[in-house]
Amino acid sequence: MKKKIVSLMMCAAVTAAFMTGCGSSPSNSSSADGDASNGDAADGDASDGDAADGDASDGDAADGDASDGDAAGGSGETLTIGFAQVGHESDWRTASTKSCQDVFSADNGYDLQFVDCDNDPAAQIEAIRGFIQQAVDYIIVDPIVSTGWDTVLTECEDAGIPVIVIDRTIDDSDKYVSWVGSNFKTEGLAAGEWLKAYTDNKGISEVNALVIEGSTGSSATIGRTDGFKEIADANRWKILDSQSGDFTEAGGQEVMESYIKSYEGQFNVVICQNDNEAFGAMTAMKNAGIEYGVGKDVILISFDACTAGLEKVMSGDINADFECNPLAAPDVEKVIKQIQNGETPEKEVYMTEHWFVNEDVLSSITVNGEEQELTVVTQEIIDAQY
Repeated sequence: MKKKIVSLMMCAAVTAAFMTGCGSSPSNSSSADGDASNGDAADGDASDGDAADGDASDGDAADGDASDGDAAGGSGETLTIGFAQVGHESDWRTASTKSCQDVFSADNGYDLQFVDCDNDPAAQIEAIRGFIQQAVDYIIVDPIVSTGWDTVLTECEDAGIPVIVIDRTIDDSDKYVSWVGSNFKTEGLAAGEWLKAYTDNKGISEVNALVIEGSTGSSATIGRTDGFKEIADANRWKILDSQSGDFTEAGGQEVMESYIKSYEGQFNVVICQNDNEAFGAMTAMKNAGIEYGVGKDVILISFDACTAGLEKVMSGDINADFECNPLAAPDVEKVIKQIQNGETPEKEVYMTEHWFVNEDVLSSITVNGEEQELTVVTQEIIDAQY
């Protein structure tokens, strides 16, 4: 119970059940108790503190302290890390990149080779092959899409280079040492369970929803879509439409403008699969004279819970925001140190996350049979977020 009362200072939690296509384990944190340190959700610790600090345990990301010792597990050698990032499409992605740059810095004993793949799957494969040619020590990849990976990961395996996958998942290969990230289906389930409890509390009997999905083919999109749809189907809600906004503000605005033309007066819920899409949808609704947010005509739900997203929750523009923790690097460093020390890391490492709301009308929701706390956003929580 209250699995969500956990510290953001250290986000590693390990489970033995891996996601099928996007994440299907029963919890949003670990399979045990999800606690990585001593913090509390009420303190705003939703990940590792903020991106500037990147705290993994007692240290901060500027120092790269995920545990005692240096980058090579106490050996003092410099490790070369190749990181093939999705792109720079959102505040979340910027925080993810900064987390890796802070932890895998020269001061911490690393040589980070970073490639922004600009949402181009072919460029990402090319980047990984470039890392193989450079003979880097480790490769980190946040896969743009979830399939098409077995060949290049076999090449990494043949070259003796361990691959660590973060954030999004790979569905067609297991040739990586660990995956570190979020349970996207649990996020979608949580959004649905919150909406069910919230509409019951408010006496809203009918739900007509519009969904703005993330990038097509990404595990985050698949998981959040499937999770929310499972709850929608169980409650016989009507999903009027579901289209990709590509995780961008411009995409969210464009899709919402199209929805307004097609479904004017027919919807009372909008689900955006990240904060940037929600910002775009807000602009489109505002321009159309549609009132959204707390106490208004349209309930607005978002994912990621970046600082700007939480500000919109506190202001009442977004009703609820379901966190996806971007600060994976401290947990990735722990995996690398385990390998350096001759240990076998866990295959899946789930990060700790929280569900943020504006109104203090519900204290918790039940997700997959487990009670999980809701956190009312305060300025203190915003100040602690990435």
